[in-house]
Amino acid sequence: MSEELLVNVTPQETRVAVIENGGLQELHIERSRSRGIVGNIYKGTVVRVLPGMQAAFVDAGLERTAFLHAADMVVHRANGPAPGETPEPSSNAQRPAPPRPDISELVHEGQQIVVQVVKDPIGSKGARLTTQLSIPSRYLVLLPGSTHRGISQRIQDLDERDRLRQTLDAALEKSPTDAGFIVRTVAESQNGVDFSADVKFLCRSWEQIEQKMTTASAGELIHADLPLSLRVIRDLARDDVEKVRVDSRETYAMMRQFAIDLMPEMVERIEVYPGERPIFDLYSVEDEIQRALDRNVALKSGGSLVFDQTEAMTTVDVNTGGFVGKRNLEETLFKTNMEATHAIARQLRLRNIGGIIIVDFIDMVDEEHRRQVMNTFERALARDRTRCHIADMSVLGLVEVTRKRTRESLERGMTEACPICQGRGTQKTAQTLCYEIFREILREARAFEAKGYLVMASQTVIDMLLDEESTGLADLQEFIGRPIHLQVEPVHNQESYDVVLM
Repeated sequence: MSEELLVNVTPQETRVAVIENGGLQELHIERSRSRGIVGNIYKGTVVRVLPGMQAAFVDAGLERTAFLHAADMVVHRANGPAPGETPEPSSNAQRPAPPRPDISELVHEGQQIVVQVVKDPIGSKGARLTTQLSIPSRYLVLLPGSTHRGISQRIQDLDERDRLRQTLDAALEKSPTDAGFIVRTVAESQNGVDFSADVKFLCRSWEQIEQKMTTASAGELIHADLPLSLRVIRDLARDDVEKVRVDSRETYAMMRQFAIDLMPEMVERIEVYPGERPIFDLYSVEDEIQRALDRNVALKSGGSLVFDQTEAMTTVDVNTGGFVGKRNLEETLFKTNMEATHAIARQLRLRNIGGIIIVDFIDMVDEEHRRQVMNTFERALARDRTRCHIADMSVLGLVEVTRKRTRESLERGMTEACPICQGRGTQKTAQTLCYEIFREILREARAFEAKGYLVMASQTVIDMLLDEESTGLADLQEFIGRPIHLQVEPVHNQESYDVVLM
């Protein structure tokens, strides 16, 4: 599988497209006026403690107070595993973990604490925080204040885990430190890799952060994660990446120097794109972005997917559409579902949809077909860099997927609710508005004395009052004994109007 990374840089934003086998798979956007803050470390002040929720709200100098749950707080225990890491198997019986202290025992209002952002503010929710600090590099994650040394849970091969543990131990012998480390998933199958450069880089970074922690005031940023152009090299540039093309010479120089310091094997793969044609036009990336904002996704067979995002979850409906198949109905449904598995996995990555996702596959009778669809869907999701969990298909053909969410989806980041329908996706008909206006005039006539009434509305509504509803308008004038005048108001959308007393 060939892979390229395209980096488009302007003063306003940086965009990164992940291209696999000539097709857009992921899109990352960072705008200068609204950079993501995941990974940033702040000195915050606890402003409210909620024992009933086992959480606290922290003022970290952001637009909204941020959320800190007791489960995301460091509780110092001797030789305990790092949060989110599975302890290595042991022949000794596992002792039950001691109960976690109450949030009131961990923090109090007015207390200053150092916190790290693990989720960007999404919608009306503030950022989510943790006191379990972590500093990532290419292959490793440094865990200050922890002694745990572990391997990413996504690396499941026991021999590979042992090999990576030995490689980490060898690097730590050269640069001894008491800090904890986790080997990242990207290190899997990296033969001959030496973690020494990562260990030195992380220890230097942590020394600088520690120095600033002692002098920082409340609400101050202590450490900011790398800009997107450098995170591309650190997080996305794997062995199968053939080229990293960037259309800015200044950014190219910065990326190249970063690679020299941390990832020398990537230096020759980074190149400046000199073409006059915009870099995102190389693989029709702009067109793919526009399609990714659509509700409907067409399948090659003639079927389709329908995506609906809500506050609580995202639903994906699989339809046969114009696909009629060649053999029988069951075969048609099976082929549509099989094609949908790859398309859904790609769209989840491209649209960056997180949280709970419910996929409504077309119901199939054949159990073997259901099994094949699930296996194919699991393999398609396994290529996702973001952690996904998939549940078994229900008797109704529903599959529940959870995908880790750390930032806004593509739709939420690039669009806003329609000012006319307020995000409903529909608007009232002109006829409905005519009847609302009739009721409003009746209400005003009973409450106030007036010589007449002026209705100001959109062109569509006025046209209907003068045409299809002209009889109703005449009957209303006769009933209230007052004239009703009509005026087109260009600033009004179809759902807005004014009734003015004359």
